[in-house]
Amino acid sequence: MSSALPTGSVKITKRKRKGLPLVSRASQKPELTTSSMNSKVSSPTLLEALSSDFLACKICLEQLHTPKTLPCLHTYCQDCLAQLDIGGQVRCPECREVVPVPPEGVAAFKTNFFVNGLLDLVKARAPGDVHSGKPTCALCPLVGGKSSGGPATARCLDCADDLCQACADGHRCSRQTHKHRVVDLVGYRAGWYDEEARERQASQCPQHPGEALCFLCQPCSQLLCKDCRLGPHIDHPCLPLAEAVRSRKPGLEELLAGVDSNLVELEATRVAEKEALALLREQAASVGTQVEEAAERILKSLLAQKQEVLGQLRALVEAAEEATRERLAKIEGQEQVAKAAAAFARRVLSLGLEAEILSLEGAITQRLRQLQDSPWTSGPTRCVLPHLELHPGLEDKNCHLLRLSFEEPKQSQKDNGKGGAGTQGGDEAQGLGEDRTKIERQGGAQPLTPKESKAQDLQEDDEVLIERGNRPYKKKKCKGRGKSVSREPSPILRPNLEGSGLLPRPVFSWSFPTRMPGDKRSPRITGLCPYGPQEILVADEQNRVLKRFSLNGDYKGTVPVPEGCSPCSVAALQNAVAFSANARLYLVNPEGEVQWRRSLSLTQSSHAVAAMPCGDRVAVSVAGHVEVYKKEGSLATRFIPGGKASRGQRALVFLTTSPQGNFVGSDWQQNSVVFCDGLGQVIWEYKGPGLHGCQPGSVSVDKKGFIFLTLREVNKVVILDPKGSLLGDFLTAYHGLEKPRVTTMVDGKYLVVSLSNGTIHVFRVRFPDS
Repeated sequence: MSSALPTGSVKITKRKRKGLPLVSRASQKPELTTSSMNSKVSSPTLLEALSSDFLACKICLEQLHTPKTLPCLHTYCQDCLAQLDIGGQVRCPECREVVPVPPEGVAAFKTNFFVNGLLDLVKARAPGDVHSGKPTCALCPLVGGKSSGGPATARCLDCADDLCQACADGHRCSRQTHKHRVVDLVGYRAGWYDEEARERQASQCPQHPGEALCFLCQPCSQLLCKDCRLGPHIDHPCLPLAEAVRSRKPGLEELLAGVDSNLVELEATRVAEKEALALLREQAASVGTQVEEAAERILKSLLAQKQEVLGQLRALVEAAEEATRERLAKIEGQEQVAKAAAAFARRVLSLGLEAEILSLEGAITQRLRQLQDSPWTSGPTRCVLPHLELHPGLEDKNCHLLRLSFEEPKQSQKDNGKGGAGTQGGDEAQGLGEDRTKIERQGGAQPLTPKESKAQDLQEDDEVLIERGNRPYKKKKCKGRGKSVSREPSPILRPNLEGSGLLPRPVFSWSFPTRMPGDKRSPRITGLCPYGPQEILVADEQNRVLKRFSLNGDYKGTVPVPEGCSPCSVAALQNAVAFSANARLYLVNPEGEVQWRRSLSLTQSSHAVAAMPCGDRVAVSVAGHVEVYKKEGSLATRFIPGGKASRGQRALVFLTTSPQGNFVGSDWQQNSVVFCDGLGQVIWEYKGPGLHGCQPGSVSVDKKGFIFLTLREVNKVVILDPKGSLLGDFLTAYHGLEKPRVTTMVDGKYLVVSLSNGTIHVFRVRFPDS
């Protein structure tokens, strides 16, 4: 029977067709018309009702083998869990929950009989003969002494064996097997009998092979067969599996309903977060328009203050966006964990057998109760809204004519009905109108210059006078980062005004690990480069591999390298990859075939590689000079930064190119950053105090020519302008930098930073005018 059924109303009769022998008369299904067959095919089978990846291990990405279920209800292969066992603990790869490993090892985790039953259906559809790929009879070798069975045409659902035509006829005539259900193999493989096969599956007793589990011992919560029932549990109250499921299923459904209620609250909170952010953006846009209109009415000498206020607005919105993203990520994480647990519980309750449901009852109950009792949310965080205030002395050049004030959004009647959370003095607020919060400097009658204002902002013990309605009070600013201790009962977002000038600013995008299941050691990333659109190539020297990742962390495979090579630095050319390894420069195609190799100096432990903007040449640092090779392998040019006078005085450990074709390198011998053209003429060299006494690390250049320099010892990435002037810190430990190693720039706007532990952070470089 082909996979596509013929159209029309032709009936399938018992006439023998070529390639489709008929089973015995007793095992034949009733005659089916084509329309009834079509309806059977169109209805979803048991396996189709499950997601395509439900039976796949999320660690090895293969079909589950010896499935073990963690307390968080995620299932993995036993061998895969053994690889994750670190110090007697396993961290779930999906929900990141840390689970202690039983003293007996990962084998003591609960076996997922529900998944095992489904896997039996999948395995039964696999070909029986590995040579021909066709199913063979399982009884012929036993009764006829044959080395292999004949072609199978039927299947016994009770024995789970494929049978040939003769064995199928005899199976129905035997006293012991005459009640077995023998069906046609084509229909079985098409999924027609999945439900019936599942019903006939019985979980076997591990103590008594061949005996099905059919009782539940209530005091011991243990599944028993008939022999176990007559053993140590003979005096214990026991229930048949069906009755035990009926008595315990409502409790599980009640817990599941509680988790569903929490999911509804999470969804409502997420919507409220997005609405609050949209309101903030709308108000910020309105205030931005007011700022523009006010700036047009004042003197041109006040444009700097105009930019400062707009910077404050941007800082406010960006701070709110970043905080909202963090909260949304947490909410979505909680939602994902709850949905996964709820989906698993529903599958078990709807599709599992009695023994399977009872086997997983304890784990499901514990997990659902844990999710139901866990704190979900405390309501959306309210953001302060900016408002424009015009100073009376508009013509005073030393005065800030544009300032921002902040007020909390008005609470709706729905919020007031929840006990007035986040309000203070509700009766007074009605008499005062809008409850506005104004921030003024102490001694505000005397205007401050921008430099004086910034210096006063950085004072650790600066006091801020906050007028709350008509009741002023003082609050002390915390040392370090300017956070304040407030008596307000609810969190209110305040803008971070530091660094709101015209410098590029980092916007965190993604973070992901680079260790893959096949890695034998922890990654040591020694090279990064762009590789195609929104993709990077990672040189893992420790595992001797070039890995491909998308910017959001999706693993794309590898670029093969010659055996024994440990790639150090890497650069991507047009349809080729260049990398240095073992004092050699290699050029390979994307399939790993070596195009050419060149020997390099042995006096240098590592050689930095950089691709030219044209994409058909590669540069490599060799013993203080730079060599540029064409794609076909010939040497195009060779130069020493600074000319022959600098011979023996350079050691370029890191190297990159600018969009204009110039070279930027980290010179460890001069402890400087050198910028030179394609002929080796030094345009500028930076040796300033901005290096903090550290050796300069990896360098990257964006599309505007700004240079991003890594200082590994102090966990920083500093930024220099195209003329070599230090502008300040771009990334610090506050951004999650811990021993940064190498960086690269993707599409001129994404800075990719690798850490010593193999983690990669991706930041978007944002300019105020972008």
